[in-house]
Amino acid sequence: MSELWLSWAAILAGFIGLVWSADRFVGGSAAIASNLGIPKLIVGLTIVSLGTSAPEIVVSISAALKGAGDLAVGNALGSNLANIGMVLGITALIAPMPIQRHLLTQEIPILLLVTAMAGALLYDSLLVTWEGGLLAGTLIPLMWLMIRAKQQSPSPEEEDSDIPDMETLTAAFWFIAGLAVLIASSEILVWGAKNTAEHFGVSPLIIGLTVIAVGTSLPELAASVVSAIKGHTDIALGNIIGSNIFNILAVMSVPGMFGPTDMSGSEVFSRDYLAMAAITLFLAAAIVLDYVLRNSASSAADGVVVHARLGRRIGSALLLGYIAYYYLLFSPQQ
Repeated sequence: MSELWLSWAAILAGFIGLVWSADRFVGGSAAIASNLGIPKLIVGLTIVSLGTSAPEIVVSISAALKGAGDLAVGNALGSNLANIGMVLGITALIAPMPIQRHLLTQEIPILLLVTAMAGALLYDSLLVTWEGGLLAGTLIPLMWLMIRAKQQSPSPEEEDSDIPDMETLTAAFWFIAGLAVLIASSEILVWGAKNTAEHFGVSPLIIGLTVIAVGTSLPELAASVVSAIKGHTDIALGNIIGSNIFNILAVMSVPGMFGPTDMSGSEVFSRDYLAMAAITLFLAAAIVLDYVLRNSASSAADGVVVHARLGRRIGSALLLGYIAYYYLLFSPQQ
């Protein structure tokens, strides 16, 4: 029992360390890039955006090195489920989130594409080296295309990226310190998670889908809720969609690149992937339909375009869908 308490303490300490260090690591690296003359828009779309998935990426690397690649895959799938069902669901209940046009033309199609790619690779419950490389390799041209698109038609909120203003030496210190604590925290977290899984006789995949996924999504939940309370929800939806894209390409790719990850015997595709794909498709359909219907109705009425939004009804449906997934995950029939 004492070892179980130690494992839970390790998980808690790991989460605290990840949240603290990821913020410092991303802030330091973004400030360095900005000081080197890289435009804020590009820094925001690369370092800052990718940095939101930094905890998941480092945890996946640590898990893969410890032979728990299924925990890393569960982290990626579970984080996407938590981001949509928990983070967006709760945030939408607090305050409706505006739907920007670029979500329909850029982020949503990309999210659906990489979600379909993930399904094709997970269909056999096996993630091998070339498949992990394909996911990670897709990230580079994808980011290049996104940067070009944003440069041609930047929106005000994206040009005003939240990049810390600090001297290069200070930024370098926080970059190194943040990276060191990030790595140490992930090691502690994965150790605790593996021990907990072994104690309860469940697979690391389940721990990745639940405890680790929810824990690494809590910073996004906190930031989104605070923004909603303050009425600053302009980019919340885009940030979550971007985070989910990075989770599939940058997080799920890691265990495959470190060696074949065999998840046969689990329901990683038939239950977990399909649940993620279903809630992703529901979100995409809700965004597209709300945008089209609101603007069609307003144009027919008086020619004035009304801003579409993700409201409380959709938020309630997303949250209920996430709760239903947990019922499915822990149902005695499973």
